Amino acid sequence: MANVVCVRNLVKRYGDLLALDHFDLSIAPGEIFGLLGPNGSGKTTTINCILQLLTYDKGDIELFGEPMTATRYDLKRRIGVVPQQVAVFDELTVRENIDYFCSLYVDDRQRRSRLVDEAVEFVGLGDFVRFRPKKLSGGLLRRLNIACGIAHLPELIFFDEPTVAVDPQSRASILDGIRRLNNEGTTVVYTSHYMEEVEQLCTRVMIMDRGRPLATGTVEELQRSIATGEKIRVDVDGMGQATLDRVRALPHVLSATLEDDVLSCSCENGTSNLSEVLAVLTADGVGCGRIVCEPPTLNDIFLEITGRELRD
Repeated sequence: MANVVCVRNLVKRYGDLLALDHFDLSIAPGEIFGLLGPNGSGKTTTINCILQLLTYDKGDIELFGEPMTATRYDLKRRIGVVPQQVAVFDELTVRENIDYFCSLYVDDRQRRSRLVDEAVEFVGLGDFVRFRPKKLSGGLLRRLNIACGIAHLPELIFFDEPTVAVDPQSRASILDGIRRLNNEGTTVVYTSHYMEEVEQLCTRVMIMDRGRPLATGTVEELQRSIATGEKIRVDVDGMGQATLDRVRALPHVLSATLEDDVLSCSCENGTSNLSEVLAVLTADGVGCGRIVCEPPTLNDIFLEITGRELRD
């Protein structure tokens, strides 16, 4: 089956700034694809070029196996967009907003009414259909924004930071909704700075910077691709400085600290880090309690690949 999104050799310049540098991207049907990068990395430019909202200098873009151009309205009808900034009309009610955006894709009023009802139910806004946006909380506004983007049942949806500035309950509801859309066959492109969301939600991730893809794969594949390995924490009894120095001297230990009878180690990628640390503790007669061994998080991977310098 053809990729839902296929981008080849995409180049976009803003004057002297090279925003996309021969950029490639492919997304298979049914994926929840996380597109990550620091501020200014080219994520929004990539999406706007794919949607033909921006012209570009060079490259080929295909959606659903067909060339995408500014006038391919047949392809655009199969796409939904949920922007980072809430984009609804203040003078319209919740239901009227959803109906308006659905009408851009669906002419038949009877079918559209059914789709609007389904979208309202999907995002849980049944008690608010007569409200205007100014009467809604931030979480309800985000859910309205999603309903407006999905009411026409698109096959491909772009979510740009959909959970910014919402409470944990609203965030959980939004993420559950995205999973349900995906389970019903929708392909999702998801951008976020909340790494734990991407780690939980996305089937595959691309980390990009300066207009180029730096790493692509599942979270597990990215974990294996970096130098940083697991983090080990051990509750210890009777551990002294000499034992700490021996742990620090282990070949795969990057750092080790002892604080409040808790040994914390950061290791390189390896298959026997925990056993090596425990062997030192056992040899020195150190008592061990709770042991926690965690692989690198997506946040660790992101920082190792893109660096720790601040971005504008």
